[in-house]
Amino acid sequence: MRSFLTYMMLLVSVLVFSQEKQHNSYVDVNYFYGNIALHNNEILHLIQGHPEGSIIGWNKKTYGFNEWEQRFNFPDYGVSFAYQDLKNEVLGNNYSLYAHYNFYFFKRNLMFRVGQGLAYNTNPYHKETNFKNVAFGSKFMSSTYVMLNYKKERLFDRLGLQAGFSLIHYSNANVKSPNNGTNSITFNVGLNYSLDDTDLFYQDDLDKKADQEFSEPIKYNLVFRSGINESDVVGSGQFAMYVASAYADKRINKTSALQLGTDVFFSNFLKELIYYESVAFPEKEVSGDEDYKRVGVFAGHELFINKMSLLTQLGYYVYYPFDFEGRVYTRLGLKRYFGEKWFGTLSLKSHGAKAEGVEFGIGVRL
Repeated sequence: MRSFLTYMMLLVSVLVFSQEKQHNSYVDVNYFYGNIALHNNEILHLIQGHPEGSIIGWNKKTYGFNEWEQRFNFPDYGVSFAYQDLKNEVLGNNYSLYAHYNFYFFKRNLMFRVGQGLAYNTNPYHKETNFKNVAFGSKFMSSTYVMLNYKKERLFDRLGLQAGFSLIHYSNANVKSPNNGTNSITFNVGLNYSLDDTDLFYQDDLDKKADQEFSEPIKYNLVFRSGINESDVVGSGQFAMYVASAYADKRINKTSALQLGTDVFFSNFLKELIYYESVAFPEKEVSGDEDYKRVGVFAGHELFINKMSLLTQLGYYVYYPFDFEGRVYTRLGLKRYFGEKWFGTLSLKSHGAKAEGVEFGIGVRL
């Protein structure tokens, strides 16, 4: 009898736990239509029509069973697929796959989605057959999109409506030149369909005061990053880059930490660019002996979301022997923690709107 009761208690516990961890899901389908923004005069000849396409998403809801879900007002997360007709045979069409988050505001009527992923272009630059496509230098690119929608679920049984605006960006981050990229500003309208009969109840037991009062001692981070990139000179070649970073961070609450540190850049593509300019452009007074290395200092912020975090950093070169895109640089990236100390990172380094390269890295927080 005791064994039977123990078994039943364990079974009930498992069922209750499973129910608490349950996450409902839904799909949405959106049609978009808009314009390619003229962010660079070099792509003016490529803007010939109004791009259109569709975005299909699968979304999993959160209900606050984990603390981070309550901190961010019960976001959704999921995957989405996009097709875009750029209305120019020179540009071709893009097919993209993303991971995304949906964040909610104004009693969950306003949805803000941010997605990051990979895109495939059907007609990239080719020096002989498609030399006009200075936007996309390679078949595979990175892509980011943001969507701001007014959204209503379950208006007709499980069916709902949503509409708003989207910004879709394509670029290979200078992995290969040319790389002017495109930004499409679009209006979208769509349907959403719940895959479950009813929604679960949202949990609301987070100690918000403790969250805001949370802090940690100063932590020290060491990061090594690498990647490949090419200068803006088409055909100059792809070269490996290496970045060594050290910085201190101070956690000021459960979601935020402030950073201060330094980067050392070993950008091999600059070796080729320095030599090229010394030979091809004597008026620039480049000797060819300039150092390709750079050293920067930066301040930054880290936003913690579950085991993921979002990095934003603003830097300034204090050692800058060769002039390339200016002394100020930015870094936007993602971190994924593995345990308490180790993390992987993916980031984009740029100078204003001009990307220099995608960085893949590994680091430790001590």
